[in-house]
Amino acid sequence: MAKYRKLGRTSDQRKALIRNQVTALLYNGKIVTTEAKAKEIRKVAEGLIAMAVKERDNFEEVTVMAKVPRKDANGKRVKEVVDGKKVTVYDEVEKKIKKDLPSRLHARRQMNKVLYSVTSVPAENAGKKKNTKKIDVATKVFDEIAPKYADRNGGYTRIVKIGQRKGDGALEVLLELV
Repeated sequence: MAKYRKLGRTSDQRKALIRNQVTALLYNGKIVTTEAKAKEIRKVAEGLIAMAVKERDNFEEVTVMAKVPRKDANGKRVKEVVDGKKVTVYDEVEKKIKKDLPSRLHARRQMNKVLYSVTSVPAENAGKKKNTKKIDVATKVFDEIAPKYADRNGGYTRIVKIGQRKGDGALEVLLELV
């Protein structure tokens, strides 16, 4: 018996499908798919969440000095003329950042091998490039999902059967984070 389902696809297509579905599951919290796909996606997603739960507190807070552009009342950058050129004015600010320790960094890189980055578009700017944000799903897993499951030993996802799909009769399920 095979150790995984082939899902009627070549290996590169199957890998891309699973990566897409796992990213969507962790970003949205739930997805609707077929039962066979859900069982494969569940394996990968549970492994990533378990990795994040294990490494959730493995970082240190570091204070750094950062250059931040000065902004006016309208939110535009303040510029001044230096040697006949307009140059943006910067202020030095102290910022606290999370610095991953080696094992958490390794876990983050393992996650980034599986997860895609998601581009978030605000509802009022649908179809426009302005105000879109790239969201790192691995950071979301560490900061939001892992603390939620800190006291749980596995079983981070749930499969709920919905019924048969009208087109081909495949059994559809709802795969969601518990």
